[in-house]
Amino acid sequence: MENDFTHINKNGDPTMVDVGGKMPTQRKAIAQAILQVDKKIMNQIQSNDIVTKKGSVFQTAIIAGIMGAKKTSELIPLCHPIGLDNCTIDIQINEKKEIVILCTASLIAKTGVEMEALTGASVAALTIYDMCKGISQNMVIKETKLLKKTGGKSDYEKEAS
Repeated sequence: MENDFTHINKNGDPTMVDVGGKMPTQRKAIAQAILQVDKKIMNQIQSNDIVTKKGSVFQTAIIAGIMGAKKTSELIPLCHPIGLDNCTIDIQINEKKEIVILCTASLIAKTGVEMEALTGASVAALTIYDMCKGISQNMVIKETKLLKKTGGKSDYEKEAS
């Protein structure tokens, strides 16, 4: 049986993917995390942000998400260390009164930025959780997923659900 896992070598050991022979291309990934919060937290949102004793929740989450994306290779053992050209975090409230976090990461490189986008969205969601837990711990981080990636061997776009 052939091994389809890119991070497992022929001996079954973990390995970093060899990208040495690949040509750099423009790459971009967009990931999303959704944070479901209760009414107590949602009622604290004013001017599209929550301000707590710890400070501005969404502004802090944006900075934390970008920092998380930049440090992905330190957190995920087999990720290549890469220098992001750009990383943005966008936080909005959807029609279901959930906090939607989008992380967009891009660069010109030999490897993709999916893990950086996913990490950025996740760290931003965790930061909001941390800053709001004093108001209520009735929160769920859900639907952390890759929405789109371009520039590699295979492009991907999540089908609308």
